[in-house]
Amino acid sequence: MTVPFWLWLATIGGLLVLIAIDLVIVDRKPHEVTTGEAARWVTFYVSCAVLFGIGVWVFGGHDPGVEFFTGYITEYSLSVDNLFIFMVIMSSFKVPAIHQHRVLLIGILIALVMRGAFIAVGAALIAQFVWIFFLFGAVLVWTAVSMVRDNGGHEEYHENAVTRWVRKIFPVTDDYVGHHSFVKKDGKRYITPMFVVIVAIGSADLLFAVDSIPAIFGITQDAYLVFAANAFALMGLRQLYFLLGGLVNKLVYLSYGLAIILGFIGLKLVLHALHEYHVTPAWLEINNWMSLGFIVVVLTATTLLSLRKAKRDPEAASAGGMNLKAEAPEQREEREAKELGAQDHAEQEAGSRTEK
Repeated sequence: MTVPFWLWLATIGGLLVLIAIDLVIVDRKPHEVTTGEAARWVTFYVSCAVLFGIGVWVFGGHDPGVEFFTGYITEYSLSVDNLFIFMVIMSSFKVPAIHQHRVLLIGILIALVMRGAFIAVGAALIAQFVWIFFLFGAVLVWTAVSMVRDNGGHEEYHENAVTRWVRKIFPVTDDYVGHHSFVKKDGKRYITPMFVVIVAIGSADLLFAVDSIPAIFGITQDAYLVFAANAFALMGLRQLYFLLGGLVNKLVYLSYGLAIILGFIGLKLVLHALHEYHVTPAWLEINNWMSLGFIVVVLTATTLLSLRKAKRDPEAASAGGMNLKAEAPEQREEREAKELGAQDHAEQEAGSRTEK
């Protein structure tokens, strides 16, 4: 699909408008995002993606439309699995519930910029070297095997090299200071845990891109569609985090389903490369409709099986003791002040009754 430069600018501009709306409406006042609020925003972002896909289908053609929807579904499903890691990070850093939306927003914006760079490099390599498909295919198959070998489990969060480097270079305050990432104390500039957790979220998503970007290049080699699918998946990820919450733990078989999907796309990439080298006939290649159908069936099956498993075995879907409802320092101070005031009031009433 030929994409003029003005369409790139319009798409990026549209995404910036969505981000601005999100900042003005949702992040205007720090608050704990409710399930209802998250559901409305998820519906909004999914609707935007669907409308965009319809536009691609109408103006770009049948094949690009199918490629976008297949890529979007794949990226979104991979993002759901990544939500667990985000929850572990939030719990590990004890991020106040009222500030979690801002952390996710900034972290995902950083991830979007980095993924944009990845996509540009990937598209350039694919345009020049057919053997890149073998490399991408191998990465996906290796990731799929690793997911199955780990029994679909998630490792505990350990700070990566980037986060440790940030802590080493900059002094960090002991506690959160509102939603601020930087503060000044005694003439010295400090970073807050808010900045560290934003770096943790952004760098974690960068690692997720290692399998995410090759996966979508296995569906379409159109850089515009790859970027759009990633952008819409990431934009809707924040609200999905609040909507699913601990429910993501109920999707106990999701990792297995994603492993199957990644293996399938890896096979598709290898078959495509073999065809480009005239090793295999064209009919062996996996077309877009087959890809879309396979991904939808696998995701539906793993979701239903996961929910069935969670219902029969609640322990398998336990939240693992994660605390996603941490208080901000100002909330804690306000609560303690109220408790102290209530205690003083009770003591005064008790004293009055004693005097009588």
